[in-house]
Amino acid sequence: MFRRSLNRFCAGEEKRVGTRTVFVGNHSVSGTEAYVAQRFCDNRIVSSKYTLWNFLPKNLFEQFRRIANFYFLIIFLVQVTVDTPTSPVTSGLPLFFVITVTAIKQGYEDWLRHRADNEVNKSTVYIIENAKRVRKESEKIKVGDVVEVQADETFPCDLILLSSCTTDGTCYVTTASLDGESNCKIHYAVRDTIALCTAESIDTLRAAIECEQPQPDLYKFVGRINIYSNSLEAVARSLGPENLLLKGATLKNTEKIYGVAVYTGMETKMALNYQGKSQKRSAVEKSINAFLIVYLFILLTKAAVCTTLKYVWQSTPYNDEPWYNQKTQKERETLKVLKMFTDFLSFMVLFNFIIPVSMYVTVEMQKFLGSFFISWDKDFYDEEINEGALVNTSDLNEELGQVDYVFTDKTGTLTENSMEFIECCIDGHKYKGVTQEVDGLSQTDGPLTYFDKADKNREELFLRALCLCHTVEIKTNDAVDGATESAELTYISSSPDEIALVKGAKKYGFTFLGNRNGHMRVENQRKEIEEYELLHTLNFDAVRRRMSVIVKTQEGDILLFCKGADSAVFPRVQNHEIELTKVHVERNAMDGYRTLCVAFKEIAPDDYERINRQLIEAKMALQDREEKMEKVFDDIETNMNLIGATAVEDKAWTEHQEYGLIIDGSTLSLILNSSQDSSSNNYKSIFLQICMKCTAVLCCRMAPLQKAQIVRMVKNLKGSPITLSIGDGANDVSMILESHVGIGIKGKEGRQAARNSDYSVPKFKHLKKLLLAHGHLYYVRIAHLVQYFFYKNLCFILPQFLYQFFCGFSQQPLYDAAYLTMYNICFTSLPILAYSLLEQHINIDTLTSDPRLYMKISGNAMLQLGPFLYWTFLAAFEGTVFFFGTYFLFQTASLEENGKVYGNWTFGTIVFTVLVFTVTLKLALDTRFWTWINHFVIWGSLAFYVFFSFFWGGIIWPFLKQQRMYFVFAQMLSSVSTWLAIILLIFISLFPEILLIVLKNVRRRSARRNLSCRRASDSLSARPSVRPLLLRTFSDESNVL
Repeated sequence: MFRRSLNRFCAGEEKRVGTRTVFVGNHSVSGTEAYVAQRFCDNRIVSSKYTLWNFLPKNLFEQFRRIANFYFLIIFLVQVTVDTPTSPVTSGLPLFFVITVTAIKQGYEDWLRHRADNEVNKSTVYIIENAKRVRKESEKIKVGDVVEVQADETFPCDLILLSSCTTDGTCYVTTASLDGESNCKIHYAVRDTIALCTAESIDTLRAAIECEQPQPDLYKFVGRINIYSNSLEAVARSLGPENLLLKGATLKNTEKIYGVAVYTGMETKMALNYQGKSQKRSAVEKSINAFLIVYLFILLTKAAVCTTLKYVWQSTPYNDEPWYNQKTQKERETLKVLKMFTDFLSFMVLFNFIIPVSMYVTVEMQKFLGSFFISWDKDFYDEEINEGALVNTSDLNEELGQVDYVFTDKTGTLTENSMEFIECCIDGHKYKGVTQEVDGLSQTDGPLTYFDKADKNREELFLRALCLCHTVEIKTNDAVDGATESAELTYISSSPDEIALVKGAKKYGFTFLGNRNGHMRVENQRKEIEEYELLHTLNFDAVRRRMSVIVKTQEGDILLFCKGADSAVFPRVQNHEIELTKVHVERNAMDGYRTLCVAFKEIAPDDYERINRQLIEAKMALQDREEKMEKVFDDIETNMNLIGATAVEDKAWTEHQEYGLIIDGSTLSLILNSSQDSSSNNYKSIFLQICMKCTAVLCCRMAPLQKAQIVRMVKNLKGSPITLSIGDGANDVSMILESHVGIGIKGKEGRQAARNSDYSVPKFKHLKKLLLAHGHLYYVRIAHLVQYFFYKNLCFILPQFLYQFFCGFSQQPLYDAAYLTMYNICFTSLPILAYSLLEQHINIDTLTSDPRLYMKISGNAMLQLGPFLYWTFLAAFEGTVFFFGTYFLFQTASLEENGKVYGNWTFGTIVFTVLVFTVTLKLALDTRFWTWINHFVIWGSLAFYVFFSFFWGGIIWPFLKQQRMYFVFAQMLSSVSTWLAIILLIFISLFPEILLIVLKNVRRRSARRNLSCRRASDSLSARPSVRPLLLRTFSDESNVL
């Protein structure tokens, strides 16, 4: 029966796949047919990544996708299956440590997500069942349930508003948690259900909602409700965004509402908006991968060289099978190729520590812990919104120090998005100032044929248009009756432009008093109350760039008022009217004001009947509703009469910008979307060449897609420059996601930009310190960390490689297994972690005041081939000193007074001791900003190494088959020669670094003296900087109503 009724109502429409049908209260609309429950997802929110059962396999799979982890896993398996010179523990334990620490971190983060999910899912809600309020957990809500929400509660799912405690079925909502908009928005119930404001009455409702399937756009919703009476004849009403209450929004200034759940759980718009973004990779991460390839090549080369030389060495029979080490029968029968391959793997295992597996976990900890410094920075705190900076991803901290190009939205980003009505023009006459009468303040400019003010009727028509053509609501503590309470009115709107225009009309004597029962009330200059029936609102959208209202006067006349961008209005008005207003619009635009043109037309009753029918048909459509409505709007907004224009100022946060090039969206479309012929393709290269010559470029009147296209075009330049995008509105999300680093402003246009960004700050001015100070330090710290890790591991393994030339390439380890295992985990890990978190080689005030310091590290300067080779040769030099210095020490037959001779484990321990002290003291020499933490980890690590060595060699360990390190360390230090040799080798290893530091300090002092002299002369002739970052800045000026 229901299906037949539905088909009759929707005659001619084919069965749709992209819609869903929701039965209100989960009641059948027919008393003769049983209700069949539909299958929709439950209302559980799941933001967690793992469960108790899949955490281990899923996390391990993700970690072993990282090339270094997978490499060490292979090495560990080789040690287990092949007879290798080192124990599997030497590779397995560091790998286990890295995997465990990473798993604990990721598990803890996921546990926090689980806890947050449970707080939401277990919260209490009230459902209407059998005319009674039933208390349930939020996760138990099903699609179709009627939910009661009280004042100041958040909506537990996406609801269609059915009724409220108000007589007109409206309610006020704040969506700060969704888009950051703190102003109250008004939502409406369809007029057929507003009287159902009790549990008993709402349970009698028999209705079905047809709506689109879930989609993430917060501002779009298409549906209709079919309400059935006893006659089973459906009454259909259209549903739009104004009827939809979103999960996460909060009910305000309304005692309670009833709504029906249409989207639940992970199908709500909030959940769909929080799904993951594409992964961004920093330039440092790419450099790490490149360095890994180089060191992997070094590893393979070492293994190949040693394998080859081993068989060259064994080509002599005496060396191949000496009398004290005879081969077994099995060894003699083994294929030589197989034996060579096994030896190659053994050398790979012996030298595998040249690949720093622990570097990954250290880098991850550095990024995670380092991100807190941005959140803790008090300079980023804004008292107005009571918030500071927020880090949404810590993977790009160092990228903040590598930005080449900044793309910034203008409105709300470079400006406050705080609007003030400045002036207007009516029929070419300029009006500026505050007055209760539209009189002597009229001025004229442009090609006018008369100099008196505009006609009084035209002035009043213009001000009525400002009072009627908007979506502003009022919020008052007491009822408003006429003009007596007008001074207490508080205007509410999602667009600050509209509030500025309504307040501007109020200054000239026309006051908007609100909307009551579908009638807009205006107080004119004569203190008379005028009422206009609001017939239709043609809402603003970014494509049309205008909005209109159709109203009916008390005399029965039907008027259309329209306001919008000049490019959207001028083509739709009479040509002879344009010239009078165009001069004012262009002059105001050049002065930096936001301009809107205002037009109107009268609609005949017959025309209105046709228009009304077309609008209703378009609003009832479930498929392509927006396209159909846009076509109807386009037909209606024609042949209008231009009245005038307005100028609104957006107060600036920053100093006035100077631009080298200004280009609009329509011109950009010709450049970016040019045809394939050579002349058209040349436009883009010419445009880029011009941009490269400009200090800054202003792109105005752009679509969101064009913003992303501009970013992509610059990203693909030769050299792949690093791009940063910053904005505060939903129209900035596309460029924020496209750029290497995305910054969101917690502004007045909502929080979609902040939510989709990598970092968010309260104001644009905070970008200066974020890049020049935090970005600079993050990059320097992590670049030093990466280079240091490869350096200390090459220092570690090179003596092991050299040792093979003195042990017949027998794969004899130089170091004890405990030292192999703990070198990266315990002895050298904490000092570099502390350095990478706390180092400030230059004072923060100096960094923020001198952008040239930022430019010095641009282009990934510290991880280029030059610095990489410097660190590599330094490690090679020091590793050679470690080995041959100790080797020459051992040329003395005895190092003890009793004539006792040291063995190979003492030799390796001396090399290892010099190694640990040298690489740690190298970091101490590099440290410029000392804290108690640096002192503790540096000197504490050295003390721990000494303590561990005494402890490890001072006890007979029952689980060890061989006690080869027993008393080795203590006996080694009993020799004065050993003490002197260790100190001398440490000094020789660090001498080039000490010499370099002395030379740098001398040069720095000389440079400071020259700079102080130069600044005095430069200050007189220097051109004021138009960019705080000395970067090329692409900004956008949006024209949002």
